[in-house]
Amino acid sequence: MPELSADQLYRACDPSIYDFETTEDVEPLTEIIGQERAIQALETGLKLKNARNRYNIFVAGDPGTGKLSAVQRFVEDVSAEQERPPDLCYVHNFTDPYRPRYLQLPAGQGQQLKADMRRLMESLKEDLPSTFDSDEYQERREQVDQQYKEREQEMYQRWQNEAQERGFQLQQTQIGIQTVPVNEDGEPMTREQFQELDEETQREIQQRQAELQEIIQRDMREASQVAEERSEAVEELNREVAEFVIAPRVQNLKDRYSASERVVHYLDEVQEDLIHNVDIFMTQGGGGGQGNMPQMIQQMMAGAGNNQQGDPFRKYQVNVLVDHGETEGAPVVIQENATYPNLFGRVERRMQMGAVTTDFMMIRPGSIHEANGGYLILNAENLLRSPMSWQAIKVALRRKEVEVEDVANMMGYGVAEGLKPEALPLDVKFVVIGNRHIYDLLQAYDEDFRKLFAVKSEFDNDMDRTDETERQFAQFLRARRDDDPYLLPFDPTGTARLVEYASECAHDQQKLSACFSDLMAIVDEASFNAREANVDVVARDHVQDAIASRDFRHNLLEEKLREMITRGEIFVDTEGELSGQINGLSVLHTGDHQFGRPTRITATVHTGKDGVMDVEREAELSGKIHTKGLLILKSWLGDQFARERPLSLSASLTFEQSYGTIDGDSASAAELIALISEIADVPIRQGVAITGSVNQKGQIQPIGGVNEKIEGFYKVCKVQGLTGQQGVVIPEANVDHLMLASDVREAVENGDFHVWSVDAIDEALECLTGETAGEWHEDEGRFTEGSVYARVDAELQDIAERLREADAESEADEGDTPGAG
Repeated sequence: MPELSADQLYRACDPSIYDFETTEDVEPLTEIIGQERAIQALETGLKLKNARNRYNIFVAGDPGTGKLSAVQRFVEDVSAEQERPPDLCYVHNFTDPYRPRYLQLPAGQGQQLKADMRRLMESLKEDLPSTFDSDEYQERREQVDQQYKEREQEMYQRWQNEAQERGFQLQQTQIGIQTVPVNEDGEPMTREQFQELDEETQREIQQRQAELQEIIQRDMREASQVAEERSEAVEELNREVAEFVIAPRVQNLKDRYSASERVVHYLDEVQEDLIHNVDIFMTQGGGGGQGNMPQMIQQMMAGAGNNQQGDPFRKYQVNVLVDHGETEGAPVVIQENATYPNLFGRVERRMQMGAVTTDFMMIRPGSIHEANGGYLILNAENLLRSPMSWQAIKVALRRKEVEVEDVANMMGYGVAEGLKPEALPLDVKFVVIGNRHIYDLLQAYDEDFRKLFAVKSEFDNDMDRTDETERQFAQFLRARRDDDPYLLPFDPTGTARLVEYASECAHDQQKLSACFSDLMAIVDEASFNAREANVDVVARDHVQDAIASRDFRHNLLEEKLREMITRGEIFVDTEGELSGQINGLSVLHTGDHQFGRPTRITATVHTGKDGVMDVEREAELSGKIHTKGLLILKSWLGDQFARERPLSLSASLTFEQSYGTIDGDSASAAELIALISEIADVPIRQGVAITGSVNQKGQIQPIGGVNEKIEGFYKVCKVQGLTGQQGVVIPEANVDHLMLASDVREAVENGDFHVWSVDAIDEALECLTGETAGEWHEDEGRFTEGSVYARVDAELQDIAERLREADAESEADEGDTPGAG
């Protein structure tokens, strides 16, 4: 049963391994420390061709391991060597305005096309009106008008003649041409004058008026045909002139963007629509009107025009959804709030003349559009809180395209006719970052997840502690100072203390913690401490003060429990010897702090056949692992003491003053020793606590939280008075996990406190009782004489004998009962 020296309780970092004065003298770290497995998986996933969109990556690991920053830095390094993706644009669909079309152009050409279209419109706004106002156009227009002018004038003159012959005059009104009878003076007859005429004259005038109206109506059909022919001729002339102005300009653009078939097709549609709607360029009273057609005929022929609301030139604009003109390499986008609109974009609306409207210019991109052709990094927990987003991502990956959909319309709450933009080709590598639990759930319950996220990159919580990783910590500190100039450089002693703290966080002399968020909290505070001390370099004391301050801020509950032990409110003995009572050790977690506390475990034994009863289990305060540990304990007892006869006893075990659930098996060795002590009536040293689980063969197995447990018992012994006889028994397998506080190591070095390691229950029993455990002698059929196990065996035989005597007396009493037999 070896006692550990102070040197075995801690692995210090020698500052002399650092050949610098401060971390300013070293190169900043450019790689990720200690995550070779995760990096290899990331590299594989990023380089694998995304065939069938299978090789997306799930990065698993606990919070604080630096997954996001590490993944971002690694992905950015990979993406920097790749080509820029094309710009993404949406344009008006001249066939179906509610289905805008997308364009993909080489990086930077999206804004160029947008500017080219703007300049095209500006030039046409200036050149088309001047062309239509030119003498050449007016001459050709006059020729067209002249072809129909005589027929129109002749028709109008015929109406005038017919009216005069019948004693009427034609008058223009807002509702057309009116026929008005004239009096003897040739003046329009008033209503009063008409009423003064006799009935026969009135009927005659009305008859003549009806005949005149019939002639006019008959000729009006001819006038309509003339107007239509004239309109077609004017339209053809306007189209010819417009095409003469528009086509060369559009052709220049088509030549510039000839590499893109979609852009050329779009420009063809633009040209056709411009020529068809050339009148939007005309100023009021300009070309394209009704020419010299008599005003009355124009008014009668005028129909309801197309009063287009808004800017008629808006449909010729270009909505540059994503511009990669300034992008270097493939884009890397991090979206921490993965709502559906943030990922897939949205269609905005505006109020216009009391109505809600929208168009292709109000399409806004999402992160998937911005990352198209590159990488999109998402937080798994946040993503899964938006089920619509997660389902839509899977659909997009399967279809290899992404759509911008109006969420309100998707859910049936749309207040206006919605747009449905054409789906864009999808070429995004998704990197989803989450914890292992989320990965396991998705792997188990989401069939699509296994198909679409075929690469797992798992970040470890710790890394091997080697000379190389210890040196890399200095480079890590230099890199963090480059990110945050407020941080001060570290000297070798400060760097060494941070390495030791990383080993303390890993609870292992051979490991360093990879939870860099926790380490950076100490780095920040240590730098603050140095500034407060008016020095420019962080040394060991500054780091130690930061660690101590952090513990002090978080250990209120620990101090309260220790105070209750000191005041005798919680019973813990650290001196003397007692049978059936032992100090077990547990670890309490408060979220941001964990600490060890001793717990009194007691055992009682009496004559009976009930076996070993666990009070915690009977009170339903025992967890499954604790129950398993107790069952193993019973198995060991049976193997040791029931080889030749049944194991007969009644016993109970309990954690005193414990009012919550007990779980874990790290106290099973303590429970077993307490039970053996009570059976054999062998006292246990109350100044020695033990932690460790026991298996069916009596081996002591490693447990967690060994440092916290030792330090917790040491602090209780210290406040109650160190005697030099106190200490803790731990499993041999836990020795490499020891990173104990300096005051515990000092007490061990001075002989005021002790730490023993054992690998079997026999050694632990001897350490706690000071007596020989004993061995089974097969040839003699007994345990070593005078040993603890011999006493246990003898007591169990006595209990069995008492049970036999009690059974015999019970049978005799039954035989003496009147009427028996």
